Amino acid sequence: MITYHSIRDILELCEKEQMTFAQVIEHADMEERAVTQEASYAKMQSMYEAMRHADATYDAKLTSASGLVGGDGEKLRAYNEVGKNLCGDFLGLVMEKAIKMAEGNACMRRIVAAPTAGSCGVIPAVFLTAQEKLACTEEQMVAAMFISAGVGAVIAENASIAGASGGCQAEIGSASAMAAAGLCFLQGGTNEMIANAAALALKNMLGLACDPVCGLVEVPCVKRNVAGAVNAVSAAQLSLAGIKSAIPVDEVIDAMRRIGNEMSPNIKETGQGGLATTPTAIQIGKSL
Repeated sequence: MITYHSIRDILELCEKEQMTFAQVIEHADMEERAVTQEASYAKMQSMYEAMRHADATYDAKLTSASGLVGGDGEKLRAYNEVGKNLCGDFLGLVMEKAIKMAEGNACMRRIVAAPTAGSCGVIPAVFLTAQEKLACTEEQMVAAMFISAGVGAVIAENASIAGASGGCQAEIGSASAMAAAGLCFLQGGTNEMIANAAALALKNMLGLACDPVCGLVEVPCVKRNVAGAVNAVSAAQLSLAGIKSAIPVDEVIDAMRRIGNEMSPNIKETGQGGLATTPTAIQIGKSL
């Protein structure tokens, strides 16, 4: 039986069963849901296709009900197009796709909550850009999706993926770790490098508050998707270069849990602290 409760469990199963990281997660899904490999693969492929469709159907004319969000993805596309973005083609496109996807969520479009709706822009931004720029196959992309799902499942079991319980580190931080792991795989990283990329990404997001203005998943949430996606790319590159996290990924996840428990409720999605209580945020609330 293929079961795991930590990233170390996954790595050990890879060795014991002579499976890839993605295969371990896929087989665990098959056993848990009692489905065939074809059904498990098709389900994950449909998730990736939904991400692709959401990106392709971005509408720059839409705004959220509050009016706080909308159109910034098009601004970034135009900025990238004229070649001014110092981040280069890859990161520039990652940033563009991240903000477009997060805006789509705020404007009530169909997205994939991976791991949450508020952090929905991170993984597709990194993965869709990787497929476009690195010419990855569909099979590789689905494998990356399984890898990211495995990392997310471990975080959800041992810490949290909800801003209400762990702050934004649990949402954008988790998404960033998941995306970093998947990208590391797509670039040829070993299993250890994949785990290390997740650790490096999550470490950078520890302590991040969840302080939505007016209680809406818009400000600062949309733009934090960009930060999480860029962080994922940098973490994957560090890992691929052979730079190791001094703290193993499972211990980083445990640290995130403890930090979340120690956070004030004011900065865990309640809208009662942080940016949500700034004078400007209060004024925005009065105008809605």
